[in-house]
Amino acid sequence: MLAASTPDGGTAESRREELLRIAAGLFAERGFRNTTVRDIADAAGILSGSLYHHFDSKESMVDEILSSFQTELFAGYDEILGGDLDARAKIEAAVRLSFRAIDEHHDEVAIFQNEADQLSRSERFGYLADRNEQSRDVWLTLLRSGVAEGALRSDLDVELVYRFIRDTVWVAVRWYRPGGELSHDQVADQYLTILLDGIAS
Repeated sequence: MLAASTPDGGTAESRREELLRIAAGLFAERGFRNTTVRDIADAAGILSGSLYHHFDSKESMVDEILSSFQTELFAGYDEILGGDLDARAKIEAAVRLSFRAIDEHHDEVAIFQNEADQLSRSERFGYLADRNEQSRDVWLTLLRSGVAEGALRSDLDVELVYRFIRDTVWVAVRWYRPGGELSHDQVADQYLTILLDGIAS
């Protein structure tokens, strides 16, 4: 079955993806509440009414942006948890996956970091709080396995370490820029050295 085409010759699916990309950039830069449907339409070079052919609201747009990103991210975490790596290697893989997400989905991560608390007050976005809890479970599982296998110190407060990792890794979205001086792998290398080996000589 052929995809429906748009007046500019593109498919409806590709146009939809383009609109989501434009919206994600605006939500990340200006904030969700400060971005209007007209802003998105103007940036896309279409009339506001044309945007409604694809989405019924900007809430639907941010919902699709965040839910798709979260689904992909947690599939990656699940693959790590279910894999055959040892505990330390799984922690390293999860940190690297997180920085790759920041690199490849910079706008989505920024939106989640900036907007999740506000959005999750709406029933529609209740899954964001669930994802936060799922993230906590992922990292606590990794850290507890690390302690159990002897890869991490037995006196660690794993809850505190989880908060440290969460707050130091994801806040990087505020300064890390894809295509910049450091690649996401290089940043992950430094973070892992600090996290697992410390910074003392």
